[in-house]
Formats: sequence, C-alpha cells, structure tokens
Amino acid sequence: MSVHHTSDGGVLARQRVRRRELATLTLPDHRDPVGLIEAQHATRIPDLVPVRVGRMLQSPFAFYRGTAALMAADLKDVPTSGFDVVACGDAHIANFGFYASPERNLVFDLNDFDEAAIAPWEWDLRRLAASVHIAGRDIGLTEPQCRDAAHDAVESYRATLEQAMRMSATERFFARIDDTAVAEHFGKAGRKTLGTTTAKALTRTSEQVLRKLTTHTEHGELKIVDQPPVLRHVPHPEGHHPDQLFAAYRRTVREDVAVLLGQFRIVDFALRVVGVGSVGTRCYLIALQNQHGDALFLQAKEAQTSVLVSHGGRVERVPGYGGGTVATQGHRVVAAQRVLQASSDPFLGWITGWVDRNNSGQEVLADFYWRQFRDMKGSIEISALDAEQLRRYSALCAGVLARAHAQSPAVAAIQAYMGGSDQVAEAMSTWAAAYADVAEADYDALARAVDQGRLPVERGV
Repeated sequence: MSVHHTSDGGVLARQRVRRRELATLTLPDHRDPVGLIEAQHATRIPDLVPVRVGRMLQSPFAFYRGTAALMAADLKDVPTSGFDVVACGDAHIANFGFYASPERNLVFDLNDFDEAAIAPWEWDLRRLAASVHIAGRDIGLTEPQCRDAAHDAVESYRATLEQAMRMSATERFFARIDDTAVAEHFGKAGRKTLGTTTAKALTRTSEQVLRKLTTHTEHGELKIVDQPPVLRHVPHPEGHHPDQLFAAYRRTVREDVAVLLGQFRIVDFALRVVGVGSVGTRCYLIALQNQHGDALFLQAKEAQTSVLVSHGGRVERVPGYGGGTVATQGHRVVAAQRVLQASSDPFLGWITGWVDRNNSGQEVLADFYWRQFRDMKGSIEISALDAEQLRRYSALCAGVLARAHAQSPAVAAIQAYMGGSDQVAEAMSTWAAAYADVAEADYDALARAVDQGRLPVERGV
C-alpha cells in the first residue's frame, strides 16, 4: 500500500483540506442548472423528455434525485482530501433498498450504479448528506431536525469506517446487512414501516410480473401488456436482433447463469420508463420463457457515460480492473455494482447494441447492462418517516455507503482523515443545509422555465 493510502497519509491530508473547510459551499461561476438539464435531453427519447421534467417537478427532493449531473458539475473543482474510491455517483437516500441475495434472503444495500466511477469519497457522502436534508424538508421537518439527520448520517459513515478498520479486508468484503439487522437499527418506532416495506418486497417476483404485466398469445407465449407511456412496445430497428443481443449478454455472465439462461429464449420485450433522472434513456423489460412455460423477466438498461466523468471531470476507468479504460459503459456499471454491493444480482451482464436513432435522426449504438427485473426489490417510503425514523434511516444508509467505500484501498486514509471526532459531520451537515437551499432554488428555476414554455412537461406519469 502506498503512503498516500495509509493512516499517516490521511492525517497529512488535513493540511491540504482542513476538515472544517468541508462546510464551505463553493459553486462554479456562470452556473446554469436549467441549461444543463436541457443539454442532457439531447441523448434522451424525445417524447419522454416531458415525463422526465414532470417527475422532477414533483418536489425539490424529486428534482434532486434527477440532478446527479448538476451536483457533479458543482463538485468538480471543490478541493478534496485526495482519496478516491469506487463511488456510487448518485448515493442519495432513495437509492438504497432491499433486494434478494443469491441465497434468496432479503439484504439491504445501495441499488443504483448508473453513475458509478472512480471518484473522491467526499462526493458520495456530500450527495447523501444533502439528500437527507432535502428529504427532511420534504416531509415537513424543522431545520434543526434536518441538520441532525444529516449530521448523524455523516457520523455513522465515520463510525462504520472506524469499525471497518478493526476488521480484515476479507471480513469487510463479506460484511452485509440483512432485514434483521435493519430492523435492529430502526428500533421499535420504525418496525411497522419496515415491516410494510419488506412484506411488499417479498411479493415482487417474476410471478407478480407475470400476473400484472403480461398476458398470453394464442400459442401460449408471454406477451407484455402495453401501459403507455410508461410501458409500450416499440419497433426494433434492423441490425441487432434480440436473440443476437441475448447471446452477447450470456457471454458476460457467470458460467452457471449462462447455462440456466440457455434454457430460455426471448418471447417479448417493451420499452419501460424508469426512475427520475433516468427517464428518457432506453430501458427494456424483457420476457423470457422456456419450453416448459417457465417465465423469467430481465431488464436491459442503457448505460451512458457517468456524470462524474462527463460533468465532474473524472478520468474514466473500470472499477476493479487496475484502472483500465472503460470498454463499454455497461461493463462499468456492472463492475461497480459488484464492488460496492455485498451481494450482487447473479444475472448482471452487459452488451453493446439495440441500434436506435438520436434526436438528429442518426443511428446510434448504445451500451446496456442487464439484470433481473423486480427480484424482491423494495425501498423505504421516505414520506412515511418521522424525524427520529429519518435520522435512524439516514445513519443506516450512510453505514452501508461506508461499507461500500471500505472495499477500496484508500479506506485507512479516509478513516484517519475523518479521525475520532464529529468534526467532519459538523462540517458536512452545515454544507448540506446550504446545498439544500441551492437545490430548492434550482427547482424553482426549472419550474419557471416550464411556466415560460422553455421546457415541455407532462405531469402525473
């Protein structure tokens, strides 16, 4: 390990950026949040742009969820301690949740890696802390309550790293949080909310998709039922047949999964609208069936360049591969997910394909990553939390983020830089409150742009 990544290196980094300086909010000159959002639409499906804008205008917190690029641009030139990790890139509080481990147990972890890249640990932690403050405002908490929740989140991150450094690297690697551990963290007050979430997650299976989203043709094959505009069949341009793409995807999964997938074939696929920030990117729900009528549902989601690279100025590298260059964006997403999650979907894979046309009518070849669709996935409903529950939940998410960052070689230096006090928590919670004001002002600017007819909007979708 280089000196840079040791505890001594972490302490020395305080001379470069003092911990109290993390409280300072510095924004770029000539900042144009609406212009940045508009620029992103150049690569989106045009008729879904109004849906994206409508979803972002649901609340300042919804807006924040859709503006990872804006935050990356804001953080680009902000001084850091100098320690990079495999970063999530969009570690806001709504991007944590439950899903099924390969052993079919519910685990709790990060669940969005579209923007993952090699980047400063502070960027993920700032994004989480600000999201906690904004979410607190969204559910009607007082400013001190919002600040306390953000403070406790950062402090939980610090404490978890401290605990991680008492473990071996392999112990850190195998550490995970299941639903029982989450229940203990939530306490009695949050057990009801947690119980509702986990019960719902357990029902989100292929069988549920089969009942809700499909029907059968006269030949007994599955057919996805259109629910425009969020789910609809689209013509597939010539050049890449779905069967060819499926075969390419199978070559990127583990051998045991490839053998399982060899029993299935694609019988239908449809374009599906997902998320807030992702609306307008290409995402397909794929129905597979074997000769016995068994169903399997996968999702192929477009992977564009991480905003940490395109807007944050980071060098593009594949997580976990010695810093090599990114061959495909789908591979980048899958590699980061495998590094950051304690248990990852065994069906993760990637392709380059699905020829489409951009807004200028030119044919483009996009990168995609594949995963299971609705495999016992569930998330805590933030709006159902009170002040104490938000504080506990924020601390839980921050601990999970720390576990993810602890897989990177810089963990000892980061922990030493943060030290044994709550000085970083005090500073970052101050910064989070200031950035929450910025996000709300940006939300108002987007609303004004829509009112002036600058951007199209479709609400309630």
